Amino acid sequence: MSDDRLDEAINALLNEFTEIQPANSNRRYLRNLIKSSLAFADTNTRRLDLKIATTAIEEMADAFRMFSAYRDVPKVTIFGSARIQPSDALYELTKKLASRLADAGTMVITGAGPGIMAAGNEGAGPGMAMGINIRLPFETEPNEFIANDEKLVEMKYFFTRKLMLIKESSGFLILPGGFGTMDETFELLTLQQTGKAEPAAIVLTESVGDTFWEGWLRFVNAEIFSRNLASPIDASLFRITSTVEETIEELVQFNRNYVSRRFIGSEMIIRLRKAPSPRECADLSVEFADILDDSKIRIINPRPVEIIEGDSLHFERIALSYGGGRSGRLRQLINRLNAIELD
Repeated sequence: MSDDRLDEAINALLNEFTEIQPANSNRRYLRNLIKSSLAFADTNTRRLDLKIATTAIEEMADAFRMFSAYRDVPKVTIFGSARIQPSDALYELTKKLASRLADAGTMVITGAGPGIMAAGNEGAGPGMAMGINIRLPFETEPNEFIANDEKLVEMKYFFTRKLMLIKESSGFLILPGGFGTMDETFELLTLQQTGKAEPAAIVLTESVGDTFWEGWLRFVNAEIFSRNLASPIDASLFRITSTVEETIEELVQFNRNYVSRRFIGSEMIIRLRKAPSPRECADLSVEFADILDDSKIRIINPRPVEIIEGDSLHFERIALSYGGGRSGRLRQLINRLNAIELD
């Protein structure tokens, strides 16, 4: 299909679409989505490839619809083994943590399976539990605590499921688990380390006296950090805990003052409940000079594009030219901002 004919087809589809839904700021993205879909017709794409692409988009659309009603509610995703039994101390710990999160107004997302996932859904309760189930030959049914809930979606592919388990949450609670849990743990840390995900609290939790994460950290220190395969500063991206109180404190503390960030050109805007004073900005600029590109941390008003979009205008904000590549140090900066005394 030629470019002209492809554009004609796209315009026809968009015109039909806007007859039932007025044009809005999403039109450009809808156009690109349609164009990408029609591009498959111009290749020798195999049927299996088309099925993968179609299913992935359908699954994402289902998840986006589910999350849309709860977009403004804080969420924590819980990862952990599907093999943990209800009699295990880890199951009870997960239930307590999920219950405390729900009581604090935070929704709990799990993979909707058994074990730790069931404990998370049970502890959160029907109103605050969400699930994203994966269809597997040996684990096909969602756990009983989320099975008939409208806040459940099912997926065929791990990659779309993982995207949704990560995208919507501002905190992650990881209990001991097997290969799947390790995959989720290292992917989370990779996304944080490379700056491909928004900063978030990552808490690795075990029962008192357990040595699971202690053993994991020994490996990371001895075989990754010591060989300079990752920076020891990246240990700031996570915290290991063993009690309900310290776990909840770590998850809640992350958003005590820090709200969100946004890039406008090369400038990183950090939204806060309370901005540091000019003196505190000067001190932070010295302390974190290693991650700044020839500028200082400064208090700003909302930028014009933020005003046009109405983007978090009621929060205070600071700006910095972030050099990138040192996410552990950025997390340390967020920790320092969260230590600012609030009124």
